[in-house]
Amino acid sequence: MNNHLNTLHPNPGWESEHSPIGKHCILELYNCSSDKLNDEAFLRSSITNAVQHAGATLLQLISHRFEPQGITGLALLAESHLSIHTWPESGYAAVDVFTCGDHTMPELACQDLVQALEAERHSLRSFLRETPSALASNTREALIP
Repeated sequence: MNNHLNTLHPNPGWESEHSPIGKHCILELYNCSSDKLNDEAFLRSSITNAVQHAGATLLQLISHRFEPQGITGLALLAESHLSIHTWPESGYAAVDVFTCGDHTMPELACQDLVQALEAERHSLRSFLRETPSALASNTREALIP
């Protein structure tokens, strides 16, 4: 299991035969602080910080606390999303970060969450999402109010 965030890149621009539409990170966090995994306010703050550190734009943040424990949080981003699902009883959290464009660094959001939740170990998988050919020739502009 990879316990290092060695996929961080100093320049978020990517070189590929096909222009990528974005980057997707799947993060598994193990042996985390159970108290932090079950603290909704703490998780909302940690998500907000992670989004900012990644250079993304937070549009909306929603969360839900389950009984007797566990939280799901979803950050809607101008660039796509960040989600987290926690199992405090197991010290586990599943994180998904997808950002479109080349101006964000979703790995930095993952790094923030590893530290904030005090994960003893983690696994990070990241990959580029390629632009579908139907979109490659079209110019798109964000419609942000």
